[in-house]
Amino acid sequence: MLERRAGLVEAYLRELENDAKVLAEQYGGTELTTLYVGGGTPSFLRDHELVSLAGIIRTHFGWANLEATLEVNPGTVNTARAKLWRELGFTRASVGVQSTQDSVLKFLGRTHDAKQALLALETLLAAGFQVSSDAITAVPGQNVEQDLRTLGALGLEHISCYTLTIEEGTAFFRTGVKVRAEDEERSLELAESVLAEFGLARYEVSNHAKPGFESKHNIAYWQNRFYYGLGAGAAGHYPNLETETRDLSLEHQIIAHRRTNPHLSNWLTGERGEIEPVTRESFVTDALFSGLRLLSGVSLTDISTRAGLNASDFFAPQFEKLVSQGLLEFEGSTVRATTNGLWVLNQVISEFL
Repeated sequence: MLERRAGLVEAYLRELENDAKVLAEQYGGTELTTLYVGGGTPSFLRDHELVSLAGIIRTHFGWANLEATLEVNPGTVNTARAKLWRELGFTRASVGVQSTQDSVLKFLGRTHDAKQALLALETLLAAGFQVSSDAITAVPGQNVEQDLRTLGALGLEHISCYTLTIEEGTAFFRTGVKVRAEDEERSLELAESVLAEFGLARYEVSNHAKPGFESKHNIAYWQNRFYYGLGAGAAGHYPNLETETRDLSLEHQIIAHRRTNPHLSNWLTGERGEIEPVTRESFVTDALFSGLRLLSGVSLTDISTRAGLNASDFFAPQFEKLVSQGLLEFEGSTVRATTNGLWVLNQVISEFL
């Protein structure tokens, strides 16, 4: 967690306002449709600081009738704070629960316990939030079904289930922790079947929701929409405002940009990340890369229109190969991964890279 040093939050909020002002002037004119305050622990902020942050967003981008999500640490929730967050305009809370079993939470190095996590979820539900909880599965010694049933019984509208991933260089990697493939597969199957009993349908590889409560914000990512990235380490995806395309072949014309802000110390000095140009070809590739995670699939008509490049023709050989292997299927102009394709989605996606 970020160390609270004198003046640090104040400096952060000042720079956040500078960032917001520049982006609003450059790309503004359209009301926000979703908002996500997270990518860390925003509930680290004290109440008056979060009020200031909300004011910055509202001033520069507007904030009305939208899905507004606050990422929440279970240990920071109480009735008064939940009430304030709702009054600020947040409608959805994304809570980093990970497990409802103390032994699993201890193994994962979490600072909260199961009692705190469950109380946080109940408090947020009582305050009128749409609540999304995450769960880490395939952890050694975990009773996955118990976690899923405990979360499902609370009446949550959204649950994200991710299998434990061991990254090289991490403490888990160094101590030899391994995730068995059969545990990973069993966890994903359990998540789909158990959560369905509580009315939550799988709509993305790792996400389950009651009808109408799917994360609009995350769907925008998966559909390769444009979005602002505000703050240290934040990533943004922006339309190209330049009309000059130069003498480039159609697929190499630049239609968008991506930018990831640097870490805190550099960002506070006004430094911003390098601009990464997005060509028509890479736009379509990105749309397939992320969109095939959705069980509803990808509308090739939609991404072709937005990219100005016929995706069906451009990737015809890849589509033909993957359909013949039973990994992709078409319904009209929509392409989606089959059940078998979802199991090997990285392999499917790599065909387009």
